[in-house]
Amino acid sequence: MKGLKAYQQVNTQTSITDADPHRLIQLLYNGALERINMAKARMQAKDFEGKGKLISKAIEIIGGLRSFLDFEKGGDLAPRLEGLYDYMERTLLEANAKNDVAKLDEVAKLLHAVKEGWDGIRGESVAQAQAV
Repeated sequence: MKGLKAYQQVNTQTSITDADPHRLIQLLYNGALERINMAKARMQAKDFEGKGKLISKAIEIIGGLRSFLDFEKGGDLAPRLEGLYDYMERTLLEANAKNDVAKLDEVAKLLHAVKEGWDGIRGESVAQAQAV
């Protein structure tokens, strides 16, 4: 088990080190969704401490996504995403306080929608990076 944990740590560090900016944001979306799903399971198992830690981690990741917003190049999309990320963070706090699975599902659904859009521009993003 200890070896598996070490492998996962190295694997995670490698994927982050090798990631281009677009891929890094994809990893953040995946990480937030994973933490929300795990928090949902902890909530249903009545492991409230574990649930709280996972929700806190998801909020941190969403904060990380917010830090990538480019208000100069992002047009009207950047402030709209900032508002959505803020809403997600507040909704996760409420889900944590009230043990509300529906609130977790709501944030997961929103994250999936934004992630799908982000995944859809992958080819364009990579092409732009290679052209620079």
